[in-house]
Amino acid sequence: MTGAFDTTRPGQIHGVPAEVTSFVGRRHEVAEVKRLLSVSRLVTLSGVGGVGKTRLATRVGALVHRAFPDGVWLVELAALNDPGLLVPAVCEALRIPDRSVRPPLQVLVDHLEDAQALLILDNCEHLVGECAVLAEALLRACPRLRILATSRQALGVAGEQTLSVPSLPVTGHAAGGSHSGVVVGDAVRLFAERAEAVVPGFTLTEDNLPTVERICHRLDGLPLAIELAAVRLRALSVHQLLARLDDRFRLLTCGSRSVLPRHQTLRALIDWSYGLCTEPERLLWERTSVFSGGLDLEAAETVCAGDGIDRDDILELVIGLVDKSILLREEHSGTVRYRLLETIRQYGQERLNASGTTTRVQRRHRDHYRDLITRAEHDWFGPDQVSWFNRLRTEHGNLRAALDHCLVTPGEARAGLDMASGLLFYWIAADLLHEGRRWLEKLLGADSAPPAARAAALCVSARLAVLQSDFAAAEPMLRESRALARDEPVVLAQCEYVTGLAALIRSDLTGAVAILEDALARHRGLAHEKGVANSAMYLATAYSLLGRSEEAVALFEECLRLCEARQDHWFRSYALSVYGIEVWRRGDLKRATELEQHAIRLKQPFDDRLGMSLCVEVLAWIAADEGDPERAARLLGALRGIRRALGGPPYAYLAVYRERYETAVRDRLAGPRFDALFQEGCGFSATETAAYALRETEVETAPGVPAERALSPLTRRETEVARLVAKGMSNKEIAATLVVAQRTAEGHVERILRKLGFTSRAQIAAWVAELNEEVPDPHPGARPGRR
Repeated sequence: MTGAFDTTRPGQIHGVPAEVTSFVGRRHEVAEVKRLLSVSRLVTLSGVGGVGKTRLATRVGALVHRAFPDGVWLVELAALNDPGLLVPAVCEALRIPDRSVRPPLQVLVDHLEDAQALLILDNCEHLVGECAVLAEALLRACPRLRILATSRQALGVAGEQTLSVPSLPVTGHAAGGSHSGVVVGDAVRLFAERAEAVVPGFTLTEDNLPTVERICHRLDGLPLAIELAAVRLRALSVHQLLARLDDRFRLLTCGSRSVLPRHQTLRALIDWSYGLCTEPERLLWERTSVFSGGLDLEAAETVCAGDGIDRDDILELVIGLVDKSILLREEHSGTVRYRLLETIRQYGQERLNASGTTTRVQRRHRDHYRDLITRAEHDWFGPDQVSWFNRLRTEHGNLRAALDHCLVTPGEARAGLDMASGLLFYWIAADLLHEGRRWLEKLLGADSAPPAARAAALCVSARLAVLQSDFAAAEPMLRESRALARDEPVVLAQCEYVTGLAALIRSDLTGAVAILEDALARHRGLAHEKGVANSAMYLATAYSLLGRSEEAVALFEECLRLCEARQDHWFRSYALSVYGIEVWRRGDLKRATELEQHAIRLKQPFDDRLGMSLCVEVLAWIAADEGDPERAARLLGALRGIRRALGGPPYAYLAVYRERYETAVRDRLAGPRFDALFQEGCGFSATETAAYALRETEVETAPGVPAERALSPLTRRETEVARLVAKGMSNKEIAATLVVAQRTAEGHVERILRKLGFTSRAQIAAWVAELNEEVPDPHPGARPGRR
């Protein structure tokens, strides 16, 4: 089921930022996890905090990615407090659109049932029961899926294989690697690498090696403890570091020579790190523990300043905690964020709770994200729309934490309703309709709220329900919203819009026109531009489908002028896509194609699968009318994966065209030929579908090949690279031959392997030979190289 996923980042795990430090050792454990995954579909890595379970899991995921053509996906669960959000969190990590009223688990199962993928569930210990239920359900329904979990305890699922992740060995072996010619264990290698990072020029010598080994023994070979200790070398020598460790552990054991339990060892190191921080650094450490999924500098300044921390000092304090390896610095889409490792975060949370200030800091956190949502809502219909969308996606964990605070704190339901309602367009654009409705329903039921806030929240919830075609749930919410909003003209106008949209989706075109005309008039009177754009777009659609062409064109043009003036992406993309249908119906195929392709480009930053499905389907109809049934068949096939995730074909009012054109394309091609083309389209990823729809890539048909093998899933350039691989060239030689960067050549080879489901270059060569054609050398004289 490759088409359901976008696996365009060879060698990377989806959801994992690039590592900023090297991975040291674990050769035996990596091999053992790979072996266990080959014999079991559920493998759990267990062990104490700080032993390196997550790093081991992601390392294995990166090494085995070629065996999983549908991707390796990391789902981070540490910050997830609500068990009810476990399945939605997995769906979000896999970028599965949430457009139906089906239970999220059914959506997930349907999406993964044919997928050959590896799912990494990280930090399951606080949701171990729920993770066990989820793992059992997925493994039972999805025969090619494998799960790699990390947890401080096993999940307890039948067939589960567990590996207790040990500490790093301190003593070296002949095969264990060396550092500067000295044979050392992995713990010592890790210490030396991290020490070199803080003290440039640090090397292991025969003089300091025994001291470093004693330090690593003292730290029980725990990777996190070693990394925290190595930071101390900024101020201490290795001998001074060992002496201070001995003093600290002697106090903990009251002079006993017995070895400390590993969890006490790590606790002692974190205590020491905490003690060496300045008082403002300690406060910042504690307060950053309320964040979920990281924070940026603006959030740190807003939430953590005050009561002992000057706002102007936050940047220097952040730098200090980064230098001490308390905060990790990461880059997300060109912006810098900071994150606490889970063990470090839990420690900070304990300290914050002990200080009695948790509620106050959580309220500041809530206020910051309420303000963020307010700004995003205000700026959504404008040039910064994509930036706001990306920022909200990055902050999703913090949005959940803020909403959860409102849900569980008496008297905070009003703030929660405002936030959940303000996220309307985020819920829609991020395909999180189910989650948005869930928050609204829980907040509406949690506490009383003023009529205006309740009316707005009910209207938003009804709108999300309508987009899921859950009309039975939407109708009573709209009735109550209207009753509460007698003095709220914006809410009343929105209720009319949602009612008219529901009529359109149900194919009640006459009813939709009457209601949407009223909605448009109301929004015009209020100068509510987002409402005008929405109402005009769908009223124009209803006009078009009723044959009221001139009225439709006038409204589409008005809507586009408004969207273009605001430099909007989202509404403009939908206006272009439905306008393209009207232009296609008028017979202007060239302009209709341009409109649909423009819409696709605007949708790409949002990964808008629903909108993409509409554009691709219209382009399939256009291809059929242009006399290109093969292209039409591929495009129709590309819709299958998207529609499956969406819960079925959207836009029921287009069913008449959908049925007519699929039948026509099938009739114009021989049955097996249509099926082959359709299945090829089914194999497209979202990126490949967009590229094909935009004619940025074409599928190559090899001359003289039997019909059942005629279609290659490779682009022309990938086919050229495959031929060079078949001739024995290395990636470096392919890059030189094609005059491209070696990294580009490597990316082509990775995509070829993924598309063909292969794991070796030899398989590519055999596949080329099986095409039963001569492989012309496009670059005579090129020197063949290694495979």
